[in-house]
Amino acid sequence: MSVTVVLGSQWGDEGKGKLVDILAADIDVCARCAGGNNAGHTIVVPMGPEKVKTTFAFHLIPSGLVNPKCTGVIGSGVVIHVPSFFAELDALHAQGLDCTNRLFVSDRAHLVFDFHQIVDGLKEVELGGSSIGTTKKGIGPAYSAKASRSGLRVHHLFDHGTFADKFRKIVEGRFKRYGHFEYDTEGEIVRYKALAERLRPYVIDSVVFLHKALADKKRVLVEGANALMLDIDFGTYPFVTSSSTTIGGVCTGLGIPPKLIGTTIGVVKAYTTRVGGGPFPSEQLNDVGVHLQEVGCEYGTTTGRRRRCGWLDLVVLKYSCLINGYDTLNLTKLDVLDDLPEIKIAVKYLVDGKELSGFPADLELLAKVEVEYVTLPGWNTSIASATSVDQLPENCKKYVAFIEEYLDVPIEWIGVGPGRESMLKKEAKLIL
Repeated sequence: MSVTVVLGSQWGDEGKGKLVDILAADIDVCARCAGGNNAGHTIVVPMGPEKVKTTFAFHLIPSGLVNPKCTGVIGSGVVIHVPSFFAELDALHAQGLDCTNRLFVSDRAHLVFDFHQIVDGLKEVELGGSSIGTTKKGIGPAYSAKASRSGLRVHHLFDHGTFADKFRKIVEGRFKRYGHFEYDTEGEIVRYKALAERLRPYVIDSVVFLHKALADKKRVLVEGANALMLDIDFGTYPFVTSSSTTIGGVCTGLGIPPKLIGTTIGVVKAYTTRVGGGPFPSEQLNDVGVHLQEVGCEYGTTTGRRRRCGWLDLVVLKYSCLINGYDTLNLTKLDVLDDLPEIKIAVKYLVDGKELSGFPADLELLAKVEVEYVTLPGWNTSIASATSVDQLPENCKKYVAFIEEYLDVPIEWIGVGPGRESMLKKEAKLIL
């Protein structure tokens, strides 16, 4: 089985990009299966003969491309804003990352247009106080068009006359729905004629490409975007993204069957964060929350928004493990907890004194839960210089072991800092 999958297990921003970067060193193909440029993966890598640490911000392009031998594929389940695709690609090239002849886009992927982004903002205004907190990148409206069978896909770009006719009808439909907002329809049609020619060399039948790679025994890594709790079906709906962020989205977004998936790794931040609206049971609106924000640099890669922060929530993670079936976990940003004298972990949700059997679908019920915590002692020392799990303080090891025991899933990777060298590999479950 040649496919390894990396998925976010909480509300996103867990640090998936760094693990993808490390795994990509031994991977032939890195693929994105869902989402759009609403994702944000930050990777710090040494570049050039001087090994200068360089920070790359990936949004739409697979971050495994930091490995110069790796090929990137943007799959059919992704929605693509072509101008942003090229802006990101040009920025990577300017930083010294050459993606020539090793980045491809599915001809079945749906397109995001500027009018989708305008509509995204208008929909948020309509919601008023119930605002979801969208990135306003047009992702939701593009997926809505896809689901209503009124979207345009990458292959439509290459029949310009048909594309122009369809595009005009779609924009007129948006004008009827939202009123006549400022938008240069004809100017966009001209712009996309040029963009189509620039995009043409990148476009492939990604199903054929991926299955040929697998038949040739190539190693494929799937880089998930967003995370389980933002999934359109299983997340805190409606405060979610518009795509399938689960293991199921890997199959539907890339056209590969479940039997070809070998290892699934869930990425877990050592505490919990989320952006946008919606209930957040373990959120800390206090000094602890501020500490996690500031020490953890909890600002969005894509939006720059300050993230909401709270204690690690094992109720969320148990639910996440059930759905995605992680084989192992990557615990990230453990060093952010270094200076806390004690650390809490959410282990139960109670309503009227009774424990809930799982993570509730009803957000009104979720907003009422009383969280039961286990309190563990902190380690009160920096772990940033640790080069092996053995070097971690005893209380730090106890924190890791508690998570493993509760979830019954081994933690294979532990992040103790921002760079590649700060990811510790752990071979077995900790027994203390």
